[in-house]
Amino acid sequence: MAYLDPERRLAPPPIDDSVDVVRLIDQYFNAYNAARLREACQLFVQLLEEQATVGVSLAGALTPAGLGSVLAPLMRAGFIDYITSTGANLYHDLHFALGHPLYRSTAAVATGANDVDLRAKGVIRIYDVVFHQTVLLETDDWLYKTLLREEFRKTMGTSELHHGIGKYALDASRMHKVDPGLLATAYEYDVPIYAPSPGDSTVGMNVSAVWTARPEIAPVMNPSIDVAETAAIVLNCKRDKRPSGVLVFGGGAPKNFLLQTEPQLQEVLGIEEKGHDYFIQVTDARPDTGGLSGATPSEAVSWGKIDPSQLPNTVVCYADSTLVMPLLGAYALAKAKKREPKRLYGKLPQLLDQLREEHRKTTLYQERWGTT
Repeated sequence: MAYLDPERRLAPPPIDDSVDVVRLIDQYFNAYNAARLREACQLFVQLLEEQATVGVSLAGALTPAGLGSVLAPLMRAGFIDYITSTGANLYHDLHFALGHPLYRSTAAVATGANDVDLRAKGVIRIYDVVFHQTVLLETDDWLYKTLLREEFRKTMGTSELHHGIGKYALDASRMHKVDPGLLATAYEYDVPIYAPSPGDSTVGMNVSAVWTARPEIAPVMNPSIDVAETAAIVLNCKRDKRPSGVLVFGGGAPKNFLLQTEPQLQEVLGIEEKGHDYFIQVTDARPDTGGLSGATPSEAVSWGKIDPSQLPNTVVCYADSTLVMPLLGAYALAKAKKREPKRLYGKLPQLLDQLREEHRKTTLYQERWGTT
């Protein structure tokens, strides 16, 4: 790299009132984490243009902040192919589909000084987002009744669970004349959504409520299905000679679940693979305290999660996801060509067959199971 490259000279023109999001980011986000955000936006467009299969992980309270309104258009544009998420993001997304109001509040409320008063008035707070307790109760009632339907009375992976809920969320959004959110749009465009900790949210709590009342008709989550399906998605894109890209918002279980697809292929199933090709992470955590779950791209290389030859195709932007997601989404929608949605959910049975076939050919499988 030529450090003093004339093409990299810092000389942005004076900003004016006609600047659009692409020019704003490309010309004025020049240093520090603004530069990392610019690199993330540019790298995201690059992986889209190279027809990468894109997995997105979501941690933190993103949908209560209204960011389903960013994720849904990206799915419709074919920019997101599968998702791993906390259950909380999926549950709170349902408030919007059901037409329930959530409200902006103020920094004063965010300090927690008025929480006793909020409790007395039946107002719930997620930092500076507020809504009435009836939103939770009515969402729970809708979700519980949805889970009693015949199609949920079996063992399934979380992608099937969320696909089913998304079907009825789409119906609800149309009835309430509101824009489809995360689950509804994922159903409409066959984007699989996984929750690596399915019991750790109000979605899981309502599944448990059905099981507590009537175990014989309750949905049963099988995490082995999720692990296999996500690994199969990654394997398929690599065998089709397309890159695999991950876009990580926050950390936690959703990040690791997205990245562990490669160790699952290489280490656990014995399938020859090298790792994801593109890695973009938005986080406010630090690796030196042990709080940056899954850590940095270079550390991920040591686990086989990232292809070591692709380290230049990685960016970590140390910033708040609620700042970055709208900017990155607007940049991609403005600059990248829309792609035909991959509709991976409907292809999962075939992808699992491909995964099993490759696994059975490995030396590891032969050692464990023999040739029969």
